Amino acid sequence: MTEKKLFRSDMLNCALCHDAPCTKACPVLDPASMLRSIWFANERTAASRFPAENPCLNCSAPCEEACVRAHQVPIRALMTRLCTEVTPELEVPAPTREEALRTDLCGVPLENPFLLSSSVVASTYDMCARAFEAGWAGVAFKTICSLDIHEASPRFSAITGDNGSIIGFKNIEQLSDHSVAENMAIFRRLKENYPSKFILASMMGQNEAEWESLARLCEENGADAIELNFSCPNMAEGGLGSDIGQVPELVERFTAAARRGAGIPILAKLTPNVATMSPAAEAAKRGGADGIAAINTIKSIVGINLHTYVSSPSVHGMSAVGGYSGNAVKPIALRFISEMSRNPALAGLHISAMGGVETWVDALEFILLGAGSIQVTTAVMQYGNRIIDDLKSGLNLYLAEMGFQSVKEAQGLAMDTISFTTDVLERDTILFPKFHREKCIGCGRCMISCADGGHQAIRLSDDRKPILDAAKCVGCHLCTLVCPQRAITAGRKRISRKS
Repeated sequence: MTEKKLFRSDMLNCALCHDAPCTKACPVLDPASMLRSIWFANERTAASRFPAENPCLNCSAPCEEACVRAHQVPIRALMTRLCTEVTPELEVPAPTREEALRTDLCGVPLENPFLLSSSVVASTYDMCARAFEAGWAGVAFKTICSLDIHEASPRFSAITGDNGSIIGFKNIEQLSDHSVAENMAIFRRLKENYPSKFILASMMGQNEAEWESLARLCEENGADAIELNFSCPNMAEGGLGSDIGQVPELVERFTAAARRGAGIPILAKLTPNVATMSPAAEAAKRGGADGIAAINTIKSIVGINLHTYVSSPSVHGMSAVGGYSGNAVKPIALRFISEMSRNPALAGLHISAMGGVETWVDALEFILLGAGSIQVTTAVMQYGNRIIDDLKSGLNLYLAEMGFQSVKEAQGLAMDTISFTTDVLERDTILFPKFHREKCIGCGRCMISCADGGHQAIRLSDDRKPILDAAKCVGCHLCTLVCPQRAITAGRKRISRKS
């Protein structure tokens, strides 16, 4: 299998346009689609779509002239690299069918593992219909409730990377602002027009009777399963949202109430604003839940204006603690999914995972740790429903390369490699870094980090290339992480002498 290429850094100026001018200008390729595939870690699938002969070799690159950032994205060079560097390494043809992606959620068939998570991206009939048409297997509809919801404006803020893409996202969004009757009508219409698509009805009650009645309504109006929202960080007043998810007794009580109201599968959506998730998950199972959805957003404060002293988003001079999501939270989400997957008391529960998924690689990491389905919101808000193309094709190609007939064969394969304590790790081997001098530009970043944050084991030669002092190196690999050229990799091993 081809190692992930470092193409993305070459296209940081790409705006990932809608109806992209570069594709309109190219008579042979669809460069916009291929650029998106590069962005979403799917270079191999993009390369598989390349013609046998490289049409870019003698081309004047009208795509770069037409680009909304003219000549700032090396489209021709990127297409050529796909052809010359990636295509020769393809191990199997890109699958033309998607049978391997088929799975299920608590026995209900899914055409692929990917759902929109409960949020604004799945809050109206039209939005859900567009997602279904794009290729998403299902949606977790925005949480229905009997509350009178009026949203604040603005209600989003973000932490962005150097090119403006969102790394972490904060929202102070609440629940569905449609009435229960309106949302039930949407369920009926979606199920009538998209009978094979999966509807996961997120809901929140104010008491046991309401948890029961809402669950019954969801089943009667076409929902395939129910997701109990015990985790919204923006609905904590009055003992709702994450206030419930932090108290296992309440999780069990309200899950049992919903179970009395419905016979379809029930997932408990749990909060990450706890030290461990297992107590709430075990309580949900006792209450009759068939699965767990996790993680919801993390309580956060993003930025303080240095002149107004107000955090973001600012609503008439005030802000509030809100939910943090996006790729930055993925390591935290993976930790919680691993915790629950390895808990024998939760055996048999379906885990629908979310938290920072942007690419098929992100999704696969959750699957390898035991997740059976994947939910996405923040990436869709940033890039649109079209990301499903690369989610599906990237995962599908991986399965083919690995010889898997079904995505279920990958589920849980990484579970036994994770320990929740470092005590089990082998500590007698040092894995030295290896410097690739042909890639090194002589910036000295490795030397600076090793000197001030490591073990003073790197110096620069007269030609500004790194030289390792093996006697001082402890194999921490900080240098491999800070190198902007990725010119340092794992090298040879040394078995240290025990005293």
